[in-house]
Amino acid sequence: MTNSVRHLGILLFDQMEELDAIGPWEVFAWWTRHFPDDGYLATTFSADGEAVTCEKGLVVRPHHSIASVPALDVLLHPGGDGTNAMLTDPDHLRWLCAQRAQVPLMASVCTGSTVFAAAGLLRGRPATSNRGAVVQLCEIDSTITACPGERYVDDGDVITSAGISAGIDMALHIVGRLAGPARAREVREGIEYAPDPGY
Repeated sequence: MTNSVRHLGILLFDQMEELDAIGPWEVFAWWTRHFPDDGYLATTFSADGEAVTCEKGLVVRPHHSIASVPALDVLLHPGGDGTNAMLTDPDHLRWLCAQRAQVPLMASVCTGSTVFAAAGLLRGRPATSNRGAVVQLCEIDSTITACPGERYVDDGDVITSAGISAGIDMALHIVGRLAGPARAREVREGIEYAPDPGY
């Protein structure tokens, strides 16, 4: 492993959509465990470090709290019903703005992008969200250029993805950005992700 370890952090919170976090976690964890010399580690954290109960009942215990999580190179914010309260939570929005100032890459899955919008992180940017939340995204911030139908939108230091399973595609894209397309293909093959639904 390289001397300087870089951290990929996934925020966990009550009423988040399970796959928004667990899908990217599978991508990041498989990558970092199989290719430690790439120099990245994946971790999770919640506001207080306590377990969270997801939208469909899955209980997940994070590795860290906001206070103890290492400095991040990538911060991923899931979506789900829990984001509704975050849209008007000044403490959470202030925290996101503080992260924006120090985290090189911010990423959201599903309605996580509406929280980014509420924090002002998407002003004047192209972005996407869950197909049912794209209109809301622009209602929150009319300067956003909505990109409905896109699996993810990479705008440099901020990446947003569409709903739920799109987070897997975005996470693989992040691997490709950070470690190259060949590594992203190895990870995709490693997790046997090759969607080809027969319906």
